[in-house]
Amino acid sequence: MSMASLSKSFDRKASRFKPQPKVLVLCEDSKSGKRYLEEAALYFRARAQVEIVHCGVTHPSGIVERAVIRQKGFDKVFCVLDRDTHLCFQRALNVAKFHPKIRVIASYPCFEFWLLLHFGFNRKPFRAAGKYSPGDLVTKSLRQKPSMNQYDKGKETSYFAQLLGEPFHKARTLAPRVLEDVVISGEPNPSTEIHLLMDEFETLSTPQKI
Repeated sequence: MSMASLSKSFDRKASRFKPQPKVLVLCEDSKSGKRYLEEAALYFRARAQVEIVHCGVTHPSGIVERAVIRQKGFDKVFCVLDRDTHLCFQRALNVAKFHPKIRVIASYPCFEFWLLLHFGFNRKPFRAAGKYSPGDLVTKSLRQKPSMNQYDKGKETSYFAQLLGEPFHKARTLAPRVLEDVVISGEPNPSTEIHLLMDEFETLSTPQKI
């Protein structure tokens, strides 16, 4: 077989699969959360670009507004948002609704609740107490878990690698159960949709037939 016909045969084989979608993940300026998502995308070999939103924009509606501007160069855009005490959270959800490419991945009260699910089921609401926000209280709970006593949102520690295996599988199993309970109870605090992003990364890593 000549080189030209060999290359044509490869082209035919390759074209049976869709090109992998280009995905942008925007998250708040949280080092540990961003690092976790980057490592998850790498683990699943997903073609996803994970960025923090710069220019001091770390509130939900600012992140979604940035997604609206950036969406043109991507097939899908995910905005990883923390509910915590943000006043513009609902506004962010409303803006995202009008853009089919944009999907909000929400955590109530924060991303750290996803990490907490690696250690077991939890549906006890986190309410602000004194100077502590709901998010602060999740972090406090997380620090009581094995090997998490040094957890710091502002540090680039590799929590994805640390929690991979049984804890990661547990979180992916429990998070949908938590969301089912949210539908029944009407109370989203605490809950997270991070597992949906993990599912997306996993799907992205599998060649999709045309």
